[in-house]
Amino acid sequence: MIRWGEMKRQQDSGFFCRLAIKHATQPIWIISDCRRMSDVQWFHEEFPERCICVRVEASEQTRAQRGWRITTGIDDAESECGLDEGVKFDYIIRNDGADDILEKQLEDLLSLIKSREKESNTQNNIKPEK
Repeated sequence: MIRWGEMKRQQDSGFFCRLAIKHATQPIWIISDCRRMSDVQWFHEEFPERCICVRVEASEQTRAQRGWRITTGIDDAESECGLDEGVKFDYIIRNDGADDILEKQLEDLLSLIKSREKESNTQNNIKPEK
């Protein structure tokens, strides 16, 4: 599957990105599985004013407690760690298990999304739906 995906990306770097939004009808999309720098770049180029890049992280200890164990050759491949370096994230969420902290981070992210949506609508003279 990974080889097929690499072949498709080499032919057309936006192939999977366009599939992800093909039937999107909502004004806000959450693309939860960007795995390559080319994916992030595609969204930034296609939607520069509306793209917010968010990373969700958990400590190695938390991940181990949740049952994750590294599988060499898979978990160290580009498809799993290609965005660990070189990406400027607009927002980073720490997901180490404290519900109150996670809730606050999600509220802050929602405020950022609403702010960006308002800015974009103002720039484009679009009135938000009520």
